[in-house]
Amino acid sequence: MVDLKTAMAAAQAEQRKKAASSMEEKKKRRSGPDLGIEPFDPVKYVTKERAETASMWLVIAYAIIITMVMRYLLMPGTDRNNADILYMFPLVMIILIPQIHRMVMPKKFVEVYGKGTWFKASFLHTFTFLSVAFLLTNPPFADVVAPQVSSTWVIGVEQDGEIVYSNDSGRGGVTHWQLTGSDTVLEGPIWLFFGLADNVNSDGATVEVTLKNNDGEETLSMDDMYWESNSDAIVNGKRIDNSSIPNLLPHGDLDQPVAVSLGSNLAPGTHTIEVKIIEDGNPWKNTRTYTWKFEVLTSQTLIQ
Repeated sequence: MVDLKTAMAAAQAEQRKKAASSMEEKKKRRSGPDLGIEPFDPVKYVTKERAETASMWLVIAYAIIITMVMRYLLMPGTDRNNADILYMFPLVMIILIPQIHRMVMPKKFVEVYGKGTWFKASFLHTFTFLSVAFLLTNPPFADVVAPQVSSTWVIGVEQDGEIVYSNDSGRGGVTHWQLTGSDTVLEGPIWLFFGLADNVNSDGATVEVTLKNNDGEETLSMDDMYWESNSDAIVNGKRIDNSSIPNLLPHGDLDQPVAVSLGSNLAPGTHTIEVKIIEDGNPWKNTRTYTWKFEVLTSQTLIQ
C-alpha cells in the first residue's frame, strides 16, 4: 500500500519527465544543429557553384565537338538509309563524361561532383547535341532533302503556235485530256510542266521521267532550254475551257522551271508518269519520286 507522500513524489517525477520530453521536442522543431543541418560554409558553397558552372560549360563544349565530328566526319561516309545510326554515336559518348571531368577539372572541383552531376550532365549533353545537330543538318550548313513540286503539274500541248493546257491540274496525281470529235490520238508535241521548290538552290536538280503506257516504257529527260525559249508561250497559254492557267512557279525566280517532252500523238488510255528528282546535296545525293497518271479519253469515254 502506497502512502500519499510517495504517490506525490512519483507524480512530480512523471511531470518532470514529460516536461523534459516536451522541451526536447521543441528543440527538434527549431532550425539549427538539432535538426542535422550543416552550418553554412561560404567557401565551400562558392567552390560548389564554380564546379557546377565549369561542368556545364565543359559538357556544352564536349557535346558541340561530338556533334561536329558526327556531321563532318561520320555523316559524309554513312549511307542515308542507315542515317539513324549516326544518332547513336553522340549518345554513346555520354559514358565518357565522368572521365573527361576527372581529366580536365581541378581536384577541388572533382571532389564536389557526384551522381547528381552526371545525371544533369547527361541531359545537358543530349539536348545540346540535338540542338546543334538540327542546326548543322539544315540550310545553310547542309541540304539533305530533294526539291519538291512547288505548286502543281500540268500537261500542255502545242497547237497552232500556242500552248493549250488540260482543264484539270494534277493535284490528285491524275489529270485528263478529253479528245473531241473524231480525234483518235492527242496530236501535237506534248509537254509536262511543273516547278521545283528547294530551300537551298533553285536550279540544282535534274529530272528523269519514265513514261509507261501500252506502247511500253520510255525514259525521258528534262529540256533545260525549252522553258527559257518559250516562256511567253507558257505564261500566255490557255486552258481548253478558257479558264485561268495554272501558276506553276508561285515563288518566282526561287522556283526551278521544268519542261519534259512526252512525245506527240499519244493514244487514248492511261499514261503513267514517274518523275525522279535528283540533286547533289550536302553531304548526300538527294532524291524524290512522284508517280502521276495522264488519261487521254475519247469522245465516247466519260471522266469518272
